[in-house]
Amino acid sequence: MILFRSRTSTPLAEPPAVAAVTRLQLDPAPTAMVWVQPGQKHECIAVPTVSLAPGDALVAIELATICGSDVHTTQGHRSAPTPLVLGHEQVGRVVAVGVGAVTSTGEPLDVGERVVWSLTLGCDSCDTCLRGLPQKCETVRKYGHERLEAGWELSGGFASHAHLRRGTAIVPVSRVLPAAVLAPVSCGTATAVAALDAASTITPLDGAVVIVFGAGLIGLTASALATDRGARVIVVDPARRRRTLASRFGAAATVDPTLKTGDPGSLEAAIDGIGTRPLVAIEASGSVLAVASAIDCLGTGGVAVLIGSVSPSAAVPIDPEAIVRGLITIRGVHNYAPRHLEEAARFVEARHDAYPFADLVGATVALGDLDDGIEAAAGGGAVRIGVSPSLEPVGSRTQTG
Repeated sequence: MILFRSRTSTPLAEPPAVAAVTRLQLDPAPTAMVWVQPGQKHECIAVPTVSLAPGDALVAIELATICGSDVHTTQGHRSAPTPLVLGHEQVGRVVAVGVGAVTSTGEPLDVGERVVWSLTLGCDSCDTCLRGLPQKCETVRKYGHERLEAGWELSGGFASHAHLRRGTAIVPVSRVLPAAVLAPVSCGTATAVAALDAASTITPLDGAVVIVFGAGLIGLTASALATDRGARVIVVDPARRRRTLASRFGAAATVDPTLKTGDPGSLEAAIDGIGTRPLVAIEASGSVLAVASAIDCLGTGGVAVLIGSVSPSAAVPIDPEAIVRGLITIRGVHNYAPRHLEEAARFVEARHDAYPFADLVGATVALGDLDDGIEAAAGGGAVRIGVSPSLEPVGSRTQTG
């Protein structure tokens, strides 16, 4: 049980119109796992006092999941400002709110609500935000990606609590749905929704053939979303177990990309089996070969949505004449807008019985065993590994004979 004392104070020198800051002293103190550099274990810090500015909220994290980007950062494959608290996929319950805290739809945010929240935090006033791209705000800040700073130590998901800043899209979710279904919503699930949204602005999904490259969390969710919208989906992934999962997420066919053209089970064979060229390709793996295939496989007027290419890679050659004559569109999707997070939450709430989202999270480790969890995630056995602040670390458990 967490106890805290709150004290709302307004400096005497400030005019009455200035909203108060709510200062919380929690017992036990919230903790966060801080990453410093590759090869070094996370360090645990305590944060006994949290100051909530107007519009802020404090959430007790129920479950976080380890995204592939967290693994890549700890391996040194992605640059990151250090020290920092990683983690950006999580679900939790609101334990305190600052003055005027609201949900993504503008409703008052209440203590006790179970919520997920956006990866990015925008200003809502710059040119990019006003164009409807808050995830690319000119002063964007990202949970699980920012250098540790005094007053915002609880800025990532690998912690007991998260300090949500004003302007974060906070979405209330089901109080009874398994945490494993909800935790990935704020990254992989919402990004898949954004990808299908980008595709549907070019061509209707109902009746279309959609090819998804990569059967990770984004790819599997995109398969389910597209299937629900009336598409026939082909999922491409070299791992047999991932292809088997794809069949459970609505894929009409699966493809091993290591097979040669003309071989049974190849991409061309799968397309021939469906009988029409795909109009949508979702590239969620980041593979250079997959990017090229996503563009090359499209029929007239098709769209390739690129999601997986989030780190430097080799250039991908394209045929400009084929792009022009085929009326091909190439779209890039990185992160998502609040509406995508809202739709992602409603989708898993409505369709968790139809698609096995809970099965995507394998083992769950204690927060103190985060490094073991990241090592397991790097092994690729499960789509996601869970991290629970309520579990006792393995090293601290009482040994019995």
